Amino acid sequence: MKQLTFILLLFSALLHWSCGVVNTVAVNATTNIVDYGLGAIFEESDLDFAEKAIPGNLTLLEALYRAKGKDDDHLAFLLTEGYTGYTLGFVEDVDVERAKVLYTRARNYGLTSLKKNKQFAQAFDQDQAAFRKSLDQFGKDDVPMIFWTANAWGNLINISISDPSVLGDLPKVNAMMEFVLKNDETYFYGSAHLYFAAILATTPKNLGGKPDSARYHFEKCFEIGKNKFVLPHLYMAKSYCVQMQDRALFEKLLTTIEETPLDDLPEQRLVNAIAKRKAKKLAERIDELFF
Repeated sequence: MKQLTFILLLFSALLHWSCGVVNTVAVNATTNIVDYGLGAIFEESDLDFAEKAIPGNLTLLEALYRAKGKDDDHLAFLLTEGYTGYTLGFVEDVDVERAKVLYTRARNYGLTSLKKNKQFAQAFDQDQAAFRKSLDQFGKDDVPMIFWTANAWGNLINISISDPSVLGDLPKVNAMMEFVLKNDETYFYGSAHLYFAAILATTPKNLGGKPDSARYHFEKCFEIGKNKFVLPHLYMAKSYCVQMQDRALFEKLLTTIEETPLDDLPEQRLVNAIAKRKAKKLAERIDELFF
């Protein structure tokens, strides 16, 4: 009887172990498929199709993330990047409150992963000097996660600008973007430059805005992206040109966006298509923005 009990226990343990192995293999295989799927989405030029397809991919990623015990940094990265891009492209302009929820979700996935670094986790709620110093524990390989986490967080702050409590987080986002500039300024077509360009251009001179520095950062984006990645052109038009009341440059930038073929940068057709749609809406406000 004791021998039979032992055999049953052993069989149960082996069955549990084998199911766990099969589950892990299935999750890993599905993750690879979703990776390719997200790459295909970034190459998509049909905005309606992409808007409908992305949420399903994100839901699947969240299921995979939970299946792996919420401990997979790659899945956390894909969720951070995916939610940030989806919210910027399809939510922010039509539903600000929903955008806040989604940007927060993206930021939290990224922070959960980054806080596995004990020094970063310990310094997170300390003063700015400690937080900035904790970023020294990371290296170039951490640039993607730090960038997308900071991007989500920065966008959240931008659409919550009327909430003073949110502005207190801005120095942390700045420190993270400075880390990206220091370790790989070319990442995602120089988008850390774009972040600082938009801030410096949007802030009035009397409040610390630096239009010359903003223009430098915008031009670095153009250089790194070889004028094929047109999101910086959009942000320069809506921030720098409006602040400087440079209507001629505004029109030139929007024309560049309109005339740049999506196939010039096939791996970012979606982002460029989004920039084109936003540029058209911005052009409709030209007489309101320039006076």
